[in-house]
Amino acid sequence: MVNSQSSIVNSLDWLYSVQVFGIKLGLEGITRLLKECGVLYPRARVVHVAGTNGKGSTCAFIESVARAAGYRTGLFTSPHLVEFNERIRVNGVNIPDADAARLIDYVRGLIADWETPPTFFEIVLAVAMLYFAEQEVVLIVLETGMGGRLDATNAVPKDVAVITPIGLDHTQYLGPTLYDVAGEKAGIIAWHRPVVIAPQEPEAIRAIHEAAQRMDTDFRIITAECELPLGLAGAHQRRNAALALAALHALPHFLCSAEEEARGLAQVRWPGRFEEVLPGVIMDGAHNPHAMHVLVRTWRERFGESKACCIYAGSADKALDETLELLAPIVGEWILPPVQSPRILPPEEMAVKVRAASQAPVCLPESLTAALASLPERTLICGSFFLLGEALSLLQGRPDYRKTAQ
Repeated sequence: MVNSQSSIVNSLDWLYSVQVFGIKLGLEGITRLLKECGVLYPRARVVHVAGTNGKGSTCAFIESVARAAGYRTGLFTSPHLVEFNERIRVNGVNIPDADAARLIDYVRGLIADWETPPTFFEIVLAVAMLYFAEQEVVLIVLETGMGGRLDATNAVPKDVAVITPIGLDHTQYLGPTLYDVAGEKAGIIAWHRPVVIAPQEPEAIRAIHEAAQRMDTDFRIITAECELPLGLAGAHQRRNAALALAALHALPHFLCSAEEEARGLAQVRWPGRFEEVLPGVIMDGAHNPHAMHVLVRTWRERFGESKACCIYAGSADKALDETLELLAPIVGEWILPPVQSPRILPPEEMAVKVRAASQAPVCLPESLTAALASLPERTLICGSFFLLGEALSLLQGRPDYRKTAQ
């Protein structure tokens, strides 16, 4: 393997430049890439997670419990908040800069003469699978990027498929109806492999049932809630934890004691999911109506009728009007800062939507730095992960390698 001397910054500069090729759904390119990397068929067992909301938290629960049980784990998720390395973790630790740079540069050399280059997401998945192979992990947890059937992660054979709650999102790629979206996400179901799913709307259940029939397998709907103490806040996390445990129990020969389960659930951490980053300052990546329902409910569980000073930004391609209507009842003041992403609706345009949904005062600071200069108690930073990542980077004084990757 090429021993690159380039820094992580240079490697990431190249990797982010690949985004000009955009999103490309399909498995042909990623199958070729993983095959040429020698990691298309991992020796580790694989749990594959799709859905609209709760994917990241469910993956985090699965990984944390497995690690507590003594399994060497690999976790692949997206997006990252501050550092690219967050996407690829072994035993709960981010991939080191040196390894990330080395493997990115290796893949870069491998695809240099490809007529149709892989996408950003495909390259990152290949880097993750290479690292997991090097680190000899025995359990890999893969979070889909978008959809399922044609998502790059679906090229990797899996032992268990997991489907979290499905809502309307990415309809320009996945189809206009809930049935269409669910059908795409249910595309991760594999031939004769176990499937566990969260409770779903009837149209989503119908699509999942049809997909399971095509793969000659059954699925279990996990309606129970986990009653053990959890490291993540919110009643919805009890359902995510129960789904994660069901996924692990569906793995052949998976062994875990009750004490290990409890420890893994209690120790789990997942950034940007009702996370208290400073005393009284909450961050949450709720960016669609379904997720906003959950955020508002969790805020009231924690703070009762107290209103939030809300620092908000959202992507222009999301259902912003409905999302803002759901958020408005818990907001006492809006702060709409500029965010470094072309996908974010400019603050002046967002202010029009906010004023249509809420009577609370609106402030448009000149920068996110200014918005974060003085944070009152009961501050809620929410919406796009671009906002969360940039805010967390500023609050922690850490280097921001995000660029425009999502």
